[in-house]
Amino acid sequence: MALLVAIALFIAQAINFAMLLQERRSFLFEQVTGPAITRLVDAVERVESGRGPHLQPDRGRVRLVPASPIAADARRLDDVEQGLRDTLTDAGLKVGRIQAGVKRISADDPRFKDHSSHRMRRMARLGGELTIAVERREGWLVIRAPWPATDMWLFWRLIAQTLVLYGVILLPVLWIGRRISSPLRTLAIAAGNFKPGEVDVPIEERGPQDVRDVISAFNALRLRVTAMLDEKDRMLGAIGHDLRTPLAALRVRIESVEDDTDRNKMADTIEEMNRTLDDILSLARLGRPSEPLTDVDLAALVDAVVEDFRDLDHDVTFAETARLRMHLRPSLMRRAVRNLIENAIKYGERAEVSILGTEREVRIIVADKGPGIPEDRLVDVFDPFTRLETSRNKETGGIGLGLALAGAIVRDAGGDIVLENRPEGGLNAIIVLPR
Repeated sequence: MALLVAIALFIAQAINFAMLLQERRSFLFEQVTGPAITRLVDAVERVESGRGPHLQPDRGRVRLVPASPIAADARRLDDVEQGLRDTLTDAGLKVGRIQAGVKRISADDPRFKDHSSHRMRRMARLGGELTIAVERREGWLVIRAPWPATDMWLFWRLIAQTLVLYGVILLPVLWIGRRISSPLRTLAIAAGNFKPGEVDVPIEERGPQDVRDVISAFNALRLRVTAMLDEKDRMLGAIGHDLRTPLAALRVRIESVEDDTDRNKMADTIEEMNRTLDDILSLARLGRPSEPLTDVDLAALVDAVVEDFRDLDHDVTFAETARLRMHLRPSLMRRAVRNLIENAIKYGERAEVSILGTEREVRIIVADKGPGIPEDRLVDVFDPFTRLETSRNKETGGIGLGLALAGAIVRDAGGDIVLENRPEGGLNAIIVLPR
């Protein structure tokens, strides 16, 4: 904000400077060239009337010389030449060539030695001398006039005025902007770091009244969100309790079924319902995990999960790796890895697990030999209750929560899950965690 104000002030000053410079140049043009042109017109008229070529020799204003005295290195003034020609034409006077040039006067100019040295010194202080020459049959009518120096002082005047404006306007704007931005910056940081369930101190209400109202509304909103999540947790706990009770009763009742096949199918159905209920409750509660962050050896954690599958005679391999200390929630991360391995076994028959660590991140790679996933559906599988009928066998079970739960767990840890189809066939499910 302060930078924009500073730029706006400087642009305004630059425009003012350009207008002032243009006005000053127009004024100087009239002030310097106006009398010279008038005297030249008068001199031309005198020549036309036959009153002699020698014009005001005592004053040294207009002289008649045989050749143009304008040096080759003099700066030509086209506007002065055109203005003089228009004036002479309007007066009905005919002349030949018209030349106007400006040359800088130095202190060692030989003309300082004559009686007009005072005038020449004044020219030197001003910066230069304007010479106008009009060609006639008799010779060249010449007049000289002082020419002002450059307008650098106007540039320094612009700088001084801009600094004054900065001091008068920009400093108060900076103070006001800082008074507004400081509480807003605090609010933005608090909003970015807000995690439901954590006990936070309310943000101090300071700054202008509008900013204080926004901070007050955020404090109230944070309390309402926390209260709603608490109510959601209580509701989920009640739902979980109410559903587990009849499932447990059903598990007891099926023991009275005499047919072993029917009893085993019923037990499997109840077990699947319990797992589904666990996944749904875990996914719903993931935003407020009860497990604290802990320093764990990620390699040992993954190896323990792989050993659990090996104990169940599943084809799972793990490439040994060095110790990797990570700060995360071990139970949730163990569940995410387990879900990926379960998918690999279910749809790819076997799983190959490895860990790659760099200075910036750690990758847990679970590779399978299954059919893979269409490229346009690699993101869709992370949506809850999403099943890909074209690439996964519907008879393999599951309700589409495994990847959704794993993705939510990894994202809660600050990482992400990437799915990649392998060129040789199968799928790589990669957990990417920041170091």
